[in-house]
Amino acid sequence: MTVTRRTGSAGPLSAPGLFISSVGVLCLLTLGFLTPRTAAQGAPLPVTAVDAVGLTVSDLDRALAFYTGVLSFAKVSTQEVSGRPYELLSGLFGARSRVARLRLGSEEIELTEFLAPRGRPMPPDVRANDRVFQHIAIVVSDMTKAYEALRARQVEHASTGPQRLPDWNPNAGGISAFYFRDPDRHFLEIINFPIGKGLPKWHQATRELFLGIDHTAIVVDDTNVSLRFYRDTLGMQVAGESENYDVEQEHLNNVFGARLRITALRAARGPGIELLEYLAPRDGRPAPGDLRANDVAHWQTTLVAERLDSLIGLAREHRVALVSPGPVDAASLSLGFRTGALARDPDGHGLRFIER
Repeated sequence: MTVTRRTGSAGPLSAPGLFISSVGVLCLLTLGFLTPRTAAQGAPLPVTAVDAVGLTVSDLDRALAFYTGVLSFAKVSTQEVSGRPYELLSGLFGARSRVARLRLGSEEIELTEFLAPRGRPMPPDVRANDRVFQHIAIVVSDMTKAYEALRARQVEHASTGPQRLPDWNPNAGGISAFYFRDPDRHFLEIINFPIGKGLPKWHQATRELFLGIDHTAIVVDDTNVSLRFYRDTLGMQVAGESENYDVEQEHLNNVFGARLRITALRAARGPGIELLEYLAPRDGRPAPGDLRANDVAHWQTTLVAERLDSLIGLAREHRVALVSPGPVDAASLSLGFRTGALARDPDGHGLRFIER
């Protein structure tokens, strides 16, 4: 959920060389896909931008109607994707998908429906403190009007209602937010920043109600472990920190007794990644070890790097849990990048690394 900025599955591939990473993701490191031995082995992988946040949907047409009709996203493109490079990129044998790219403001999301193989639906009992949890935070110019618009479209509540965080919290006080769900029951958030909090662009004069995506939030087990991954390995910068608790936070997350350590991370461009560590209650469940890219609970955040040469070395050191066998030549897929690879972070959240 929310912290102010500081100012001034993939499934297993059937081949030799499989090993199980620390988060239970099956990885393939066969000689046919290794990067050259002259490439840096285990060197940091600086991320230059956070690109589209992707989520798997069960019905692309229904999802498009929701995101464009209820939340004012504009459709950028739709296409059908299949073939060997896509199998390697997604970690799914026989993968065939319909993929839609949508834009809100200057940020984009990617919706993917797997025509084959079909994955599992969203588990009915996912909670906001389970580590499979992820959402996008959509900035709104007026919380009251945005909530009324969602109510008029009968969206499913995930919060009890919009919450204004208390002023005693120096980093989050005055921020208003509300959790809800899309037709596949993915968590989403609308958020409004008071003057002095949030990026300057969220305070520009506008007639629009839904403005763009400030960040994607993920639940993590241990912030320090996640920082070693996102900050130290990927080079993202800590942009803000907060500890949020009390009745407003409980009603926002719909978790009784919620107390969160929140850390905001940013690359040079794109939305932020927010780490949510539940200090209490500590009963959130880990992400399923067999989560695959075609499961509706799967999200993937696309991270842009100048080169992906170090991925194999980082996988050998267990600093990156690969789902793809390594960097995949994706030029033929027309997905907007030349090379890509699917991986998972220490808590099992999907990350797609790309080289343009």
